[in-house]
Amino acid sequence: MDPAVEPVPPAPAAPADAPLPAPRRDLLPLLLAPALALAMLPFVSLPTWITLTVAGLAMGMMIFIMASGLTLVFGLMNVLNFGHGAFVSVGAFTATTVLLPMRGWLEADSLAANLGVLGLAVALAMLVTALLGWAFERVVIMPVYGQHLKQILVTMGGMIVSEQLINLIWGAEQIALPMPAALRGAIFLGDAAIEKYRLLAVAVGLVVFAAMFLVLNRTRIGLLIRAGVENGEMVEALGYRIRRLFVGVFAAGSALAGLGGVLWGLYKENLVAHMGSEIMVMVFIVVIIGGLGSVGGCFIGALLMALVANYAAFLAPKVALVSNLMLMVAILLWRPAGLYAKARH
Repeated sequence: MDPAVEPVPPAPAAPADAPLPAPRRDLLPLLLAPALALAMLPFVSLPTWITLTVAGLAMGMMIFIMASGLTLVFGLMNVLNFGHGAFVSVGAFTATTVLLPMRGWLEADSLAANLGVLGLAVALAMLVTALLGWAFERVVIMPVYGQHLKQILVTMGGMIVSEQLINLIWGAEQIALPMPAALRGAIFLGDAAIEKYRLLAVAVGLVVFAAMFLVLNRTRIGLLIRAGVENGEMVEALGYRIRRLFVGVFAAGSALAGLGGVLWGLYKENLVAHMGSEIMVMVFIVVIIGGLGSVGGCFIGALLMALVANYAAFLAPKVALVSNLMLMVAILLWRPAGLYAKARH
């Protein structure tokens, strides 16, 4: 060794109890929805902007609830479930078994009575779709784990069968879904009209997102799920039945689809058997935009898609027909793997 060159002393070792460095947070995607909303303000009047923005947020929340189950299943279980739309339809039609016989409670001029009946319908829809999701995973998905092409074929077949079963049970005609009396109409902020039901949809969407974030990041079950995604064999070696946990995840994702189906059915105020398959295009676009498997990215993607669709429908109706695809192309050109491809929110 050259005596003129003094050796560099090694860096001091970190204490054993030193906290791990905080992960770097990517905040840029969080700014997209607010930036889009503010960018549209000069093109419309303030009352119109408020109405369009709230309507877009409500639509985005409903899409997020339906898409969150799919992104959860894909991100945690690596399953391409093209039959996810079946749970949306089944959830909406199941709710009619409560809402139609109790129409008098929905027509009552009482918010408590309206929400009580609606809550009962939602609970039944989520229970039925969760059980259906459990059976679907056991019978249809389990034999084709790790085989994406077969997953696509069998799950699409499952959705076709489910649509025919809906026609058999509830009939092939459209079913009108009554809106609760207390949620009809709008609240006026000056000249801006905000529909009451849309405010409820925004509130439900925020609650679902907060619950998913807390469960996945602040609970033992969430820790096991995320650990199982990273190294399932190690989690199994520690004595945890990760397969049972993933079945629970699939059932939870199906229940969220059922909740989204009820909200979407009330939004449209009529039900058809193929409503789930029609929505699947939007759901898959949101999952791709957000980054496959990212709940946070799915949330942002749903808001972006709904806001773009609403603004485009008002300013350039022809552009609105392809606004979803244009948004997806723009996002993927910027980030080919989606907004939060590696995130686990």
